Amino acid sequence: MRHFALGMMTSAALMAGLASQVQASSKDFSKSTKTDLVTKIMGDKSYQVYSSLKLEEVTKKVKTKTKEKKKYTVKKKVAVKKSKKGKTKYKTVKQVKYKWVTKTAYKNVKKKEWKFGKELTASADFRYAHVQSKSYKVKGGKRYYYIYVDGRPVGYVNEKAFALSKANVVSQVSLVNNPSDSVGFNAEDAINYVTDQHGSLVDNDSVEISCKSAKLNISDTGYVSSRKAGTAVLTFKYGKAKATSKLTVRGDAKEGISSADVTPVKTDLPEIKTWSASDGASLSSSSTITSEDAVSSSHKYWATNMSGNAKGADIETIFYHPAVLSAPGSSNLEAKVSSAVQGIDFYDNDLVTSNLDLGQADNREARGHMVYYNMRGVKKYNWQLIPSKMLSFNTWLSYIKNIKVSPYMKLGHGQSVGSTKKYVYVLANWNRSNNWSNSQELIRVKKSTMEIDKIWTFKVWNGSAKYPRIFLNADVIDDNTLLALFHNASKHRYEYWKISRNGDSFKAKEVGATGSDLIRTGSDRISNSAEVHPEVQGFVWDSAYDVYYIAFNDYLFKIGAGLDGGTEAGKLLNYYKFDTGREFEGLGSYKGELYVNLNHPTETLKVNHITK
Repeated sequence: MRHFALGMMTSAALMAGLASQVQASSKDFSKSTKTDLVTKIMGDKSYQVYSSLKLEEVTKKVKTKTKEKKKYTVKKKVAVKKSKKGKTKYKTVKQVKYKWVTKTAYKNVKKKEWKFGKELTASADFRYAHVQSKSYKVKGGKRYYYIYVDGRPVGYVNEKAFALSKANVVSQVSLVNNPSDSVGFNAEDAINYVTDQHGSLVDNDSVEISCKSAKLNISDTGYVSSRKAGTAVLTFKYGKAKATSKLTVRGDAKEGISSADVTPVKTDLPEIKTWSASDGASLSSSSTITSEDAVSSSHKYWATNMSGNAKGADIETIFYHPAVLSAPGSSNLEAKVSSAVQGIDFYDNDLVTSNLDLGQADNREARGHMVYYNMRGVKKYNWQLIPSKMLSFNTWLSYIKNIKVSPYMKLGHGQSVGSTKKYVYVLANWNRSNNWSNSQELIRVKKSTMEIDKIWTFKVWNGSAKYPRIFLNADVIDDNTLLALFHNASKHRYEYWKISRNGDSFKAKEVGATGSDLIRTGSDRISNSAEVHPEVQGFVWDSAYDVYYIAFNDYLFKIGAGLDGGTEAGKLLNYYKFDTGREFEGLGSYKGELYVNLNHPTETLKVNHITK
């Protein structure tokens, strides 16, 4: 990581910057200046977006003025002589004079003028979209960038529409006191975005980050330790862009220490097998979709349940996601908004998804984008076409107004997603941590902007750091509570935990356990053991029926939650085998309705006829 890149700026970089400034101030030119494909951050000011910007040859009547010498005569009395009586006699003579006369004329002159194309819309309509550009033109000393919006080529806009030299970071970060945390908090996680003087997104590694504190410090790699209590002010700087964040390590080192003392409910399951992670990845990657090859019919899959009923439940498509939400050629991960969804959640008509590029979910610092959809405006099939020009502009614009794309942010493996009326939450844990004792990062995103506004970390230990509980799947049920799932592989059981927040402090309590691994595979890409268990690919609490749903590949297990007294906590109630040939990627529930997600193509399906 290059956290102090500004202090090490090379002379070549300085010369490139000066050349860019000279170019921007030069006279108008008709050809586009090409740049790398960059993400643009929209600012608060709105400007007109035009379909085109061209230097066109026009014929104009030009007013010309010429001066010429014009002759004219005047009459003048001239004294000739005096009479005998002494009187002067005069005679009239003609005198020639000259004057300069200005003559006005008009002539047709051909010249080149900048011409804007059709007025499309105001840039404010793209405030929360994913905007990119790779070229601009200079008119009157001002840059006009050609922009792509959510993957679709749109038109030209004044660069003043962008957030120029701006840093947007999380104002407050609260970390749990964790003497066993060997990594610490990555300060880059607090960045929503930082832009350069032209409103282009700056790579986080290029942002200078400093830490001012009496007790805490930042490492050369940009991590702040949470092993001791203290406060700090983090400063983020790039060029003229600057912002600060207050970081606090809480004082109670015993926070989060609990007991896993619930007696698990035994199950009488037959041996259930499913495909391995590597097989599933290969299978789910075998189908692709483009904007020109959109799906035009719903999928419907029936499931066989635990009692052998071949129509124990079904899932049916309610929404096909956009094929992609970034421009062609978006090679770096900051610029690319993948259609590969890892997690989903519903609240009323709001659908939120975590989108990570394929293969990124396994990285320790896995990052991607979150996407918000207002389902009131969703059309089942047409939204696949958003990045193309197959939709009319007005229809496309009406869809865009119902989508928000977050900045590039930390997501972990992306399947611990929950939402409330105002916020989206992500428990951004690494799914290859092997249940370490490090802290767990909870990120809160404002739905109104889809920007991070608060970060907490917490820990859950069963008695001590020797027995940590790292949650790879969780469901937020309100702004102060999340339910989390832990697979205790050594004891062959699943544990259900309730984590409650009071202010910035967290308490954890085990609220149920199932005495079974539920399902297994014959091999795995990580352990290569003879008997392993597939990763959970979705976890949600259905509040209407007080049950949990756990997804593995194309299996769905229903477990009693016992939170409202309507079911027995940890008891297996049913399971369902859907022959989709694809992995479930996230579960969501709202007021008794259950939703699942599949990729390739990315689609959200509603679960019907499931036994309550």
